[in-house]
Amino acid sequence: MRSRFLVPAATAALLGLLMIPTEIEADEGMWLFNNPPRAQLKAYGFDPTDKWLEHVRLSSVRFNSGGSGSFVSADGLVMTNHHVAAGDLDKVSTPEKNYLRDGFYAKNRNEEIRCKGLELNVLIGIKDVTAEVEKAVPAGTAPAEAFKLRTAKIAELEKGAADPAKNIRADVVTLYAGGQYHLYTFKKYTDIRIVFAPEKQAAFFGGDPDNFEYPRFDLDVAFFRVYENEQPIKCEHYLKWSPAGSKADELVFVSGHPGRTNRANTLAELGYLRDTGYPYLLQRLNRLEVLLSSWGARSEQNMQRAEEELFSIQNSRKARVGGLAGLMDPKLMGRKVKDEERLKAFIAKGNASELKVAAGAYDTIAKAEQVRAALIKDITVLENGGGFNSHSFSIARTLLRASEELAKPNADRLREFAEARLPSLKFQLMSDEPIYEDFETLKLADGLQFLAITLGPDSDLVKKVLAGKSPRERAYELISGTKVRDPKVRAQLWADIEAAAKEGKPYDLAKLNDPMIEVARLVDPASRAVRKRFENEVDEPKRQAYAALAKAKFALDGDKVYPDATFTLRLAFGTVKGYAEDGKPVPPFTTFEGLYKRSTEQGNKGPFELPKRWAERKDKLDLKTPFNFVCTADIIGGNSGSPVVNKDAEVVGLIFDGNIQSLVLDFIYTDEQARAVSVDSRAIVEALRKVYDATELADELAGKK
Repeated sequence: MRSRFLVPAATAALLGLLMIPTEIEADEGMWLFNNPPRAQLKAYGFDPTDKWLEHVRLSSVRFNSGGSGSFVSADGLVMTNHHVAAGDLDKVSTPEKNYLRDGFYAKNRNEEIRCKGLELNVLIGIKDVTAEVEKAVPAGTAPAEAFKLRTAKIAELEKGAADPAKNIRADVVTLYAGGQYHLYTFKKYTDIRIVFAPEKQAAFFGGDPDNFEYPRFDLDVAFFRVYENEQPIKCEHYLKWSPAGSKADELVFVSGHPGRTNRANTLAELGYLRDTGYPYLLQRLNRLEVLLSSWGARSEQNMQRAEEELFSIQNSRKARVGGLAGLMDPKLMGRKVKDEERLKAFIAKGNASELKVAAGAYDTIAKAEQVRAALIKDITVLENGGGFNSHSFSIARTLLRASEELAKPNADRLREFAEARLPSLKFQLMSDEPIYEDFETLKLADGLQFLAITLGPDSDLVKKVLAGKSPRERAYELISGTKVRDPKVRAQLWADIEAAAKEGKPYDLAKLNDPMIEVARLVDPASRAVRKRFENEVDEPKRQAYAALAKAKFALDGDKVYPDATFTLRLAFGTVKGYAEDGKPVPPFTTFEGLYKRSTEQGNKGPFELPKRWAERKDKLDLKTPFNFVCTADIIGGNSGSPVVNKDAEVVGLIFDGNIQSLVLDFIYTDEQARAVSVDSRAIVEALRKVYDATELADELAGKK
């Protein structure tokens, strides 16, 4: 669930944001709120008004840690998934109180727990800035210069729209791979408090065996509350609760933040993912899964510290296996071949200047993918940090780069250090979440070994990094010796860096003599070099090529298509509908009765063991209550925690997963068997009242004072 439907905000930047095939199926699409699928919805007899769209948009929330949510009460109550909340539950847990494992409920506002480093965003404005961005890059500009000019213009636009004093964040979002650029402004919230989460065993009942499967029986829900000035915010826009839930064949909508899709990738790029990208990633995931599983099994404390990250890795591994299977499916890939041939034929017959530019795009992308394959190992261990796998190294490198980047003009900085992005970066950097020395040492030791295997033990860089020690010895030396895990040290260093930057000069971190910062300094030239090559030889040529293909597609079909996912707000729709598997019907709904039956069939052991309170309160529940359900809505990673609403914009469910057949949705939509899986609104309230004695929370959802 985590990596499949939860994605980091930065992921999309390295993967490419591409056009979608135009021969879409009935319920296909992750649609922009300023370009909703009106024609498709009219077939269902529904045409959303601008007021309806605005209300749903302003009720929707992005978890900047990766995931989605929604306001569900006038007092700033936010609903999302337990697995979206898992990291935040873990950060506030102690050896005595394991909220991730045992759950949490605040019976009053004073008991609500403040999160560490969690930022929520609400999309409040959209502006098309395509003309301004394109004007900044003259036609024929070489890739390296084009990248620089475009980055500078985007930084300028973001800085002009952001307002840190009012907590307004601004991001320029690339759509259609450069076919369009939109300036999104967000209201940012950083005082977020935990209200409710069930036990992990209730939220993830069935564990890894049932992950991506259906039928499911998971109460994968959590509630937060948003505060400003030490008071809960008052929401003009929030989603009301549907006590009736949904029914079979009903039209429903999903408002969330899908992270990234690769549906319009050329065959050359899909070939890279199939032959190189996914296999290499799976090797890395398998390695990390074994490492964390073995370490976690040694003690309960170890497992508590590793559990949330291990869960993410296991989930990501299973998702990539499913995605790879889709890339190897001749039937699905046959549709991709037809899409590409159709556009190529149109380009070949055209005379317009846009089509002439597009003619060479496929070769450009194929060449870029060859470079990408050659760089995958270096980019993974260096710039992506795989060779230094630890929070401590990430902090050290951020401080090191900040000391250099903040002294530069805004237009010349690495994008993550642009003026408009600094408030969010600083907020994350100053989080006082616990960083455990033993867990950091374990991961860094494995990362250093991975670095040596990748670059070779005789590499000069590897020798300098290891400093004559084994990976384990060196990891312990670095982790035990660094001061960057102390939030007070980070705060002081950041203040010194900002002070030096105001004078137009870098701050000299060398005088701190911190071993982790010095390792970050040692590898940074090589890391920046491979990043620059990736940007200039992979990202920018592909951006220009896909932008040309996007214009060709617009010429062929108009703008009646949706852009690939960008971890920004989208609207999807579909019907509540079962499917057939192995010749047998799979009903759209499960029930509480099915939960108890599933547990009994599996001996009530392992991932199928019922939490104590669920076993004790079985007789209090209405066992016929719908628990989970499936629909044909088009979702992907990042949609975790998205509300499912009906035509009246009432909550009928909560997205938390997809079935195994949905794993191909990264590349192509199909509604034959692929389904989005949700928790039913009726199950949430039934469990709150009768299992958790959370009457006040249930009443708040129902709108009762």
